[in-house]
Formats: sequence, C-alpha cells, structure tokens
Amino acid sequence: MPKFNMNWIYIFVIIALVLIFFSGGTKGLGNTSANVEKDYTTFVNYVNKGYASKVEINKDQSTLKMYVRPEHQREVFGGGNLGNDPYVKVEIGSIDNLETFLNQAVAQKKISGFSYNNDDSSLLTNILINVLPWVLIIFVWFWLMRRMSGGGGGGGIFSVGKSKAKLYEKSQSVGVTFKDVAGQEGAKQEVQEIVDFLKNPKKYTELGGKIPKGALLIGPPGTGKTLLAKAVAGEAGVPFFSMSGSDFVEMFVGVGASRVRDVFRQAKEKAPCIIFIDEIDAVGRARSKNPAMGGNDERENTLNALLTEMDGFGTNSGVIVLAATNRADMLDKALLRAGRFDRQIHVDLPDLAERKAIFMVHLKPLKYDKNLDVDFLARQTPGFSGADIANVCNEAALIAARHNKKEVSSQDFLDAVDRIIGGLEKKTKVMTAEEKRSIAIHEAGHATVSWFCKHANPLVKVTIVPRGQALGAAWYLPEERVITTKEEMLDEMCSLLGGRAAEELFVGQISTGAMNDLERATKSAYGMIAYAGMSDKLPNICYYNNQDYSFQKPYSESTAKVMDSEVLKMINEEYDRAKKILTEHKEGHNKLAQLLYEKEVIYTKDVEAILGKRPYKSRSEEILEENEKNEQAKKEQAKEADGEAPKLEDQSDEVKKAQAEFDKSKGNSSPSLPEGEDA
Repeated sequence: MPKFNMNWIYIFVIIALVLIFFSGGTKGLGNTSANVEKDYTTFVNYVNKGYASKVEINKDQSTLKMYVRPEHQREVFGGGNLGNDPYVKVEIGSIDNLETFLNQAVAQKKISGFSYNNDDSSLLTNILINVLPWVLIIFVWFWLMRRMSGGGGGGGIFSVGKSKAKLYEKSQSVGVTFKDVAGQEGAKQEVQEIVDFLKNPKKYTELGGKIPKGALLIGPPGTGKTLLAKAVAGEAGVPFFSMSGSDFVEMFVGVGASRVRDVFRQAKEKAPCIIFIDEIDAVGRARSKNPAMGGNDERENTLNALLTEMDGFGTNSGVIVLAATNRADMLDKALLRAGRFDRQIHVDLPDLAERKAIFMVHLKPLKYDKNLDVDFLARQTPGFSGADIANVCNEAALIAARHNKKEVSSQDFLDAVDRIIGGLEKKTKVMTAEEKRSIAIHEAGHATVSWFCKHANPLVKVTIVPRGQALGAAWYLPEERVITTKEEMLDEMCSLLGGRAAEELFVGQISTGAMNDLERATKSAYGMIAYAGMSDKLPNICYYNNQDYSFQKPYSESTAKVMDSEVLKMINEEYDRAKKILTEHKEGHNKLAQLLYEKEVIYTKDVEAILGKRPYKSRSEEILEENEKNEQAKKEQAKEADGEAPKLEDQSDEVKKAQAEFDKSKGNSSPSLPEGEDA
C-alpha cells in the first residue's frame, strides 16, 4: 500500500470545494420545502384569495416566489410533507405592473409585504470568491520565499542569513577517532594538541600561553584532511560545528557575511567549541588587487566578515577554527597570518611506512590472503594518497569477486593498482602483427635502457596489452628520494627516450607512440634548466614565479632562446646515450622484444634471464646494505669494548699489589653492625 501523505487531504478538500462551487454552493442544502410552478394568472388569484404571506422577487426580476400561509397550504399543494416555507414559483412579465399589483395587495392587507432578493449565492460561495484569491497569493509568496532560501526546512525568507553549519554535540555521533587515522603522525599530533587545549586548558595557560585560535590543514586531495577534522570532532568532547566554504555563498547580497556572524555567535554561546570549514578557498581566496573588478564583491564581503570574527576588535575566546584546503597558494594573506590561523598543518602524501599503516586500516573489512605481503603493496603504490589506497583495496575486492574467489589475493591488488594507474585493459583492441611488434620493440627499449642506467628506477614488469590510452607500458618501482640529483634526473630522461631510440634503430621509422615519453622528458628538462639551475649556460638560476596576477615571464626573450637551446641540447644528448646503450645490447634487446611479443607481459626475472643481473644496485638495496654494515660495525665495536676491559690475571704485579691493598683498607674501614642484625 502507498504511504499516507497529507497532500491527499489537500487534494480531496480542493475537489470538494470545486464541486460545491460549481453546483451552486450550499444553496438548497437543509431547505426541503415544497414548491410548485404556476402562471401569473393563478398567482393573482392566490393573492386575491389571501393565500400569500409574502412575495420575494428574484434579483433578475424574471421570477418570484410566493410563500403560502400555513392554513392554505393544502389547498395549493395538496397533501404530503411540505416543509417549513413552501412557495409557488411564478414567471413574471412587466415588473411595473407587478409592483402596482403588489402595492395594492399590501394596502388591502392581502399580503404582509414584498421584497427583492439581491443575493442569490450561498455564504460559502461568497467566502470562496472573497478569500480564496488572498489565500492563493499568500501560498505562492511563501512557496517562493522557501525556494529562494534554500527550500525544505530552511524556515523561509527569515532564515536566509542563518548559518547552515551542522552541530555535533556528542562525540559519539561522528564515529571517527584518532585510531581510525593511519599515517600522518605529525599532523595527527598537532590536532591532538588542539583537543588537549580544549579538554585541559589550564595545563597550557598557567604558564602564560594562549590557546591557538585556528589551524589550517593543507595538503593534496585525498590525504585525509577532512578525516582528521572528523577525528577531532570524535575526540574533542566539545560542540563541533561543521560546514563547507560553499555554504556561505548565496544568491542574496550580504548573506555570506550574515552566516559567518551567525555561526560565530552560536559558537560563542557554546564555547569552548570547534568550527570546521572545509574547502575554505571558496570564500578565502585572495582579494582582487584591481578595485575596478568588483567593488561590492559578495565573496570579499564574506571574507572580511570571517577575518573580523577570527581576530577583530571583539573577543572570541574558547572558539577554535579548523579549516582545510588543497589550494593554500590562493588564500588571502590576511587569513593566513598568526592570530587567525596560528598553525598551518601540512598533510602530505604518505611515505612508505605510512602507506603500509593505511593499507592495514583498509584491509580490516576485507577477506584477504593471510600470506599477503603488505610491504610489497606499499612499495608498489608510491605517490598514492589515502583515498587512492582505499580505492585500491576496494577495486581488488571487486576484481576478486568478479573471478568468484573466496578471498582477495596479492595478484588482485596488483591488478587493481594497474587498473587505477593505467586504466582498464582493452583486450579487444585490434592491432596488426607489425603494430604489435613495433610496440614490443618500443617497450623493450624502455626496459633495456633503464636496466643499464644506474639511477633509473627498478623495473617491475613490461606489457604491450593496451590499457586506457596507452598501447603498452613499462612498470617501475620508484625510489622515494629526499633530494634528486642531476645524474638521477638525466638517467630517468634517458630511460624515457629509450622507446623512441629503439624505434629508430630497430624499426627504421618513428611513430606517435612516444608522444607521452617526449612530453615528460621535455617538462623534466625545462624544470631542470628553468627552476633547478642545472644548465651549463644558465647555472644556479631559478626563474620560478609565484606572484598572483602576473602576466609576463620572469625572464627576457634572449634568455628564453638560451633556455630552449639548452633543453634541446640536453634531450639530444640523452637520446644519443639511449641509442648507444641499445646498440651495445642489441642482441639482448631483440630477445626481450621477441619474448614480449609472444607473452605480452614479462617480469623482472624474464629481463634478468636475458640481460643478466642488473649491474647497479637500487637505492633501497644500497640503504639495506648500509644499514647491515652499520649494525655489523656496532656489534664489532661492542666486542672490542668488551675485549679492552682489564682482566686481573693480565695485570702487572704492581697493579695486583695496589688492588690488594685497596681491598684490605676497604674491609678494615667498613662500619660495624649492631648486634642482632645481619649485613
């Protein structure tokens, strides 16, 4: 059965009113008196005989009603139930003759009087005609006001300037605590201190310190800024106002500033409390430097109200503002100063250890293989954010379910990583044998050059299965470096150009398949020369410009020409170097390309079987070896320290004599114990 809705009642009432209106309203209802139609001559006879009590002429003056006296009703109507006021209905001709006749009848006292009926409608009809238009106007006005104020339960036009912040009074309503936040230990520690400020303020203020007024969470998308704010709401135990920066933006002028003032007013009433503004760049963007471009900008008015509330002339004690954004460079400088946002907490992409911790959190609800190597998964996902890792775990579970597996295996996670990075496999893509061989030679060129470049990332697998927009790909295990040297960047550039070099050497013609490689190599070269100062002709100079509203390059046209020539020189040198490596290992490259053509996917062990063991160790292997050497050195130092300890039998006679005298004097000088006590 359909659910009951109040709209049904409204529809029934409207239909009933319409039917009553078109049927003459309540006219005749409750009036069951008898009536008959007679001609005008019969009417005159009835009046002359004294049958009529009164006469009522209708407003159209075409008919009249003659009400019959009770003693003469049977003579006119016969028997039966006649009702209270039976009447005779008569059509009239000339109204002047009728009035003359009725005046004479009144004078002769044959009738008590006559009247004109000017109201032929019912009371309900009059009410509908007079009141219904106003009701409709008021209804339409309220409907428009509710729609313009955001609809629903917004409270109409009077609540447009009210805050839309969601209030969490109890921490249990959020359901997220610091235990649910993996990685980001530094950021988590800073926001934990904010919670401690609110729970135990005397601990920090008794030394003269002040509680911070605000903290800004800055970081790339998906790194857990909003999750940290939820954890603060779950741990704080104080009222928590949560809203988005877009909640301040409205079609009415001045609404944003009004909502800012309203949310701070509510927060002061519930202090101590926390206000969280997600995506604050929606209202905190830097104000225009050109006054002609919006003198009454609504966003600027909202920002001014926010600046005043956070650190203005009035006091704002006990209210801490948390905000999150991934576009901190666009925020207004007045918003970022100390006293408003005292702390800027950077929530960066997780490193290796943090990615492992995040994997452990998202693996809890999954049924996965107990032999799963989480360390390997963490190494396979460099540059992944927390949201990306959650997506990997979910995608792996979907892949395992698609293959009717009982648990998620390691291969499912690797397929999920490939799916997220490269896109969906296109196994139905039709390629000729020549195109497939050309792609195999291209990808084998990447693998061969990177294998013999010292600082290139370790190879994981090579595939020529089309995936997303790519016809093939070489997958590497990127090294997470603290700093990157020029030699490391050049080796990466050389491995990028290995595919185009292999096409030129072994196919005899180049193709558009290297477009992405060339784009990455060119951007890397421009970054090295223009930003990192790694050029021979432009050394130690950085042309990076981060000024807002800058419409010109921070270097001259002659410098741009030098920059272009240096980029071209650097790329050509690495291209020649890639061709040299491929020429030296021509036979191994051909075997690798043939194996890739046949199997479509090859792994590190296949490359090692053809090209031999890689002559250079990866950075992670070097770190492990260095750590082992340090541990071994510590053990040897500990052994040497134990061996240097003096032994009594190895000492000289003089030392033995001095030691014996010392022991003797010590024994003689020892204090005596009271009787009954043991030493």
